[in-house]
Amino acid sequence: MRWDSLFDDLAGQLDHELGVDDAGLDLEEERLRRGRLTLRDRILACARAGGAPVLLELADGSALRLIPRTFGRDWFAAVVAGAEHRELVIPMWAVSSIRLGPAEVEMSLAPADRPESRLVDRLTLSFVLRDLSRRRTAVRIACATGTVHGTIDRVGRDHLDVAVHEPGSSRRSSNVVEIRVIAFSTVVSVERSGLG
Repeated sequence: MRWDSLFDDLAGQLDHELGVDDAGLDLEEERLRRGRLTLRDRILACARAGGAPVLLELADGSALRLIPRTFGRDWFAAVVAGAEHRELVIPMWAVSSIRLGPAEVEMSLAPADRPESRLVDRLTLSFVLRDLSRRRTAVRIACATGTVHGTIDRVGRDHLDVAVHEPGSSRRSSNVVEIRVIAFSTVVSVERSGLG
């Protein structure tokens, strides 16, 4: 009888220590997961948690309430909250900070469900800009140094050429004021001109 009680006590101690070890491992795995989170992951988690607007501060000093819709590799497309017809493409490097309330912090740290990889998840900003150039779409480009209205003529590896013209006018030689070569690193947002 005494042996049974001793073995039961040892088994209980071992179960307790294994449980403590498992909890420690879980805690360490969670710390590692959070340490690997990117800004993109945090914005994506907020977007998936119900589609509420996210307040972002951008590199040009502006703060926008956005509803992120589509995520590429290094950019995302979002609708400006309260302006349903205003959709922006924002490079991830243009996001200075996310402003969150205490409840939103936990939401942004939630593990992301990893759906099947879609093609759009792998598209880069340069691909999106080349498509706008190919379509000859008039755009408004917000940069760290100001705003440019025009049509994208060509897209290089780290820059784009914009034929600058008045908003609402078409890209004709007579309407082009100048060609502006813009470094990707200064682009804050891209918006189709005339939509907002």
